[in-house]
Amino acid sequence: MKKILIADDSKQITTILSSYAKKEGFEPVIAFDGQEALDKFEANKKEIVMLLLDVMMPKLDGFEVCRQIRAKSMVPIIMVTARGEDYDRIMGLDTGADDYVVKPFSANEVMARIRAILRRLPAQEEETQTNSGNIYKYDNLVVNLDNYTVTIGGEDVPLTKKEIELVWTLAKNNTKVFSRDNLLDALWGYDYYGDSRTVDSHIKRLRAKLDKYPHEAWDIKTIWGVGYRFEVK
Repeated sequence: MKKILIADDSKQITTILSSYAKKEGFEPVIAFDGQEALDKFEANKKEIVMLLLDVMMPKLDGFEVCRQIRAKSMVPIIMVTARGEDYDRIMGLDTGADDYVVKPFSANEVMARIRAILRRLPAQEEETQTNSGNIYKYDNLVVNLDNYTVTIGGEDVPLTKKEIELVWTLAKNNTKVFSRDNLLDALWGYDYYGDSRTVDSHIKRLRAKLDKYPHEAWDIKTIWGVGYRFEVK
């Protein structure tokens, strides 16, 4: 059975989320602190398809757990924060999380976000297995979806999973201008509860990382009033 790791020091929250996860057909794996979350992930990593990580946990916080798991696995991660401040959201996304929810939250909303993320995975996995076209190259840029890496001039660029998917989507469709809603639908799914600022925040952080490397022949360009596109110069 597919498992969801739920890490939160609140027994009330883990009980509620476990109940809803079971209704969705998942087996919940519960952890009450960051170290326990890492240990249980290692013990169940072949079956775990999703992690829900509370930010504020004993021993290791959710950000550190996310960093350590993301260093060896691309399993989807949703961060849970008690505050809706930009700092927490940016930290979660920068450490490799796929999404975040703010307490207090609706368990139904959390399940909808899980469904939205997992709905996109089978097609990506099937493409990786059957299609050799999972590598995009232009000038000094190489985007590889087989191992989720981006290099510029042969140097690895440390990007999050979502940032890699963003580069891939824009670069592979470099004749198209994507509106913010286009990118939300393509990368987060129709069930996503966020807004266009999510796209803008990702683009801003992505550009800051890419700009550390020379890329005179291409860029991610803003089309004012419309959205974004990958510009081949």
